[in-house]
Amino acid sequence: MVSQITRGIKISVLTSFEGTYFKNYKIHFAFSYVITIENHSKDSVQLISRHWEIFDSLNTIEIVDGEGVIGKKPVLKPGEFHTYSSGCLLSSPYGAMKGHFNMINFTSTRNFKVIVPTFRLCAPFALN
Repeated sequence: MVSQITRGIKISVLTSFEGTYFKNYKIHFAFSYVITIENHSKDSVQLISRHWEIFDSLNTIEIVDGEGVIGKKPVLKPGEFHTYSSGCLLSSPYGAMKGHFNMINFTSTRNFKVIVPTFRLCAPFALN
């Protein structure tokens, strides 16, 4: 598990290899991840959007931007947390993801970025 705190918001990520799949006559490696967002600040915040950079060992980079996470824009009061699960397909058994969440602080009405630390996506058989 990797974790990082940005401006009082802690992001923790746990990953898992789900298996291989054939899609469009090509093998893909499926990974899932669970992200927990914890509000350690004194202000209420809301997650507005996300930005992902997804890398695999074949030097393929996919950029994903979108509103919320899995169709939700969670509001977190001080001390609250939100956990969600998602996943991605890679063209190789090894890769990584990193990104950020765009959030709004309800006290200051300012937008800010919360960094999602780089997390590895690795099929167990790919390790030496």
